[in-house]
Amino acid sequence: MGLEQLLAGRPDLWRGSAASAAAPAGVPTGYAALDAVLPWGGWPPASLTEVLDERPEGALGLALPALARLSRGPRWLLLVDPPLPPFAPALAARGLDLARLAVVSAGGEGAWAAEQGLRSGACSAVLVWGREGPWRGVALRRLQLAAQAGGALALLFRDPSAVRDPSPAALRLRVRTGAAGLEVEVLKQRGARPGGALRLPWVGGEDWPQMNANGRK
Repeated sequence: MGLEQLLAGRPDLWRGSAASAAAPAGVPTGYAALDAVLPWGGWPPASLTEVLDERPEGALGLALPALARLSRGPRWLLLVDPPLPPFAPALAARGLDLARLAVVSAGGEGAWAAEQGLRSGACSAVLVWGREGPWRGVALRRLQLAAQAGGALALLFRDPSAVRDPSPAALRLRVRTGAAGLEVEVLKQRGARPGGALRLPWVGGEDWPQMNANGRK
């Protein structure tokens, strides 16, 4: 087997300038300015993305347009250990089909639950909140491999302090949440250089970041 064949079977390896040209189409984020700077034109498919944000509602707001799009497909969306119970009317108002949504409280086994969801092939996206837990080295690598195996989008939301930790994720974003929208910095993207900060207005209405679990501002 030649080198090119070996590399073709390893989409987790960065091949320099060749990777950008061969980057598969991603899942549109719903934010045109962000899609424009990502080599996939959206969230990297069948890969792990890390989103570093102090405010969990901001991270979910960044992912929500893509989740609404994916919920119209045949597979499930899985939320693992969200910090607040999702408020169903707010999600439905922004286009998410609740019939495709499952929420799991893993009780300290978030890494395991997320991996099972990714590998199952039944999920188009698995979102896991990892404020605590074994999110280093082997655990992150297992999530990346599980996303590849199940052809699913994996989003891991972590505290900004995790920026110091190495990661095999295809994409790492640092997000700051404001009243008018999001400031997103591309810390790492496989096949391309990190980018500067982008200012993104809220998609679906400025009330999103103020919505709590009970739907009240």
